Amino acid sequence: MPRIIGGKHRGRPLIAPDSEEVRPTSSKLREALFNIVQTDIDGAHLLDLFAGSGAIGLEALSRGAAHVTFIEKRRASLDAIRKNCEKLGEMAHVTLIAKEALQALSSLEGPFDLIYIDPPYAEGLAEPTLQEIDRLLLLKKGGRLFVETDSFQEPPLTHLTLCKKRVYGKSVLHEYQTGS
Repeated sequence: MPRIIGGKHRGRPLIAPDSEEVRPTSSKLREALFNIVQTDIDGAHLLDLFAGSGAIGLEALSRGAAHVTFIEKRRASLDAIRKNCEKLGEMAHVTLIAKEALQALSSLEGPFDLIYIDPPYAEGLAEPTLQEIDRLLLLKKGGRLFVETDSFQEPPLTHLTLCKKRVYGKSVLHEYQTGS
């Protein structure tokens, strides 16, 4: 069972959707991500695309994010995210959107300080999602965007600047930024 690893909800267990389609981000990668963004998270608005279990967004709320928008098409995942938000007392700080990620992007009010994209590895959705975010200017100037892929995928192409590529086991975290 996944747990919140830092912040005010540290150690609290999370309900995970009972589905083989959901691949939760490892606690090692989550911890590394929040070490990277630790100075940017307080008061931030985060977009969690392909939210799955919601662990990234819930971790962000625990560490001081002001608001998280979760986008997830699977009903079981959204139900688990909703239950976790209720259990943690965070419903006032979230928006839950039950749609395909690419379809949902055009209806969002951005820009966001932080964006996390964790699409199903084999479906080739990272690049078109990143390009649509770039086209719609959903990342705030000076904001940071992270894309999780498997180790066999090349970094998704976009006009945003690829700053770093970090490998965590079979997963790779690509970090992009806009200009300041």
